[in-house]
Amino acid sequence: MSQTAVQEPKKERGPLNGVDTPTLFATINAVKDNPGLAKFQFRAKNTWVSGTHTRGTIETFYGAGSEHTHKRTFTMEADHPAVLVGADNAPLPVEIVLYGLAACIAGSIGNIAAARGVKLTEVEASVEGDMDVRGILGLSDEVRNGYQNIRANFTIKGDAPEEKLRQIVEQAKARSAVFDIITNKTPVEFGITVG
Repeated sequence: MSQTAVQEPKKERGPLNGVDTPTLFATINAVKDNPGLAKFQFRAKNTWVSGTHTRGTIETFYGAGSEHTHKRTFTMEADHPAVLVGADNAPLPVEIVLYGLAACIAGSIGNIAAARGVKLTEVEASVEGDMDVRGILGLSDEVRNGYQNIRANFTIKGDAPEEKLRQIVEQAKARSAVFDIITNKTPVEFGITVG
């Protein structure tokens, strides 16, 4: 006599951790059924203000087969502190990269925890990057312009055992687009228009 595995019906989940889990699963299934929906293009524009101060906007993107406009135009600024010849009007671009890494993984933690039925009570990130500025100052061709090392530490609390919470953070890191961008070489096409 053969045994047949009996599968329990999936329990319908509602929103958890601020994540609309029914929509999350519907999106995953839609992309699984139609891989063309997975193609996205994100965009940012930037304008020089003065010195090292710039202002950028993020407004539109392409994804799921069509053009989209955010609910509002997002503006971001970047600058350098006085010690790096700026006016300290905004974070450094390299600080924004650190924030992007923390935000990407923290957001993924929220999604993954919700998908696994784990209620979160706290997620915090601390990210540091070490840089030798001789590279960007043109004082050494042997020193890279970017970070030599980045350290990210996440604190997570929720209604699951420690091992499950660790697995959620590891999965978030493994699926993080920003972690991938930072740790793998991404081809960049660079154009110049002189007017």
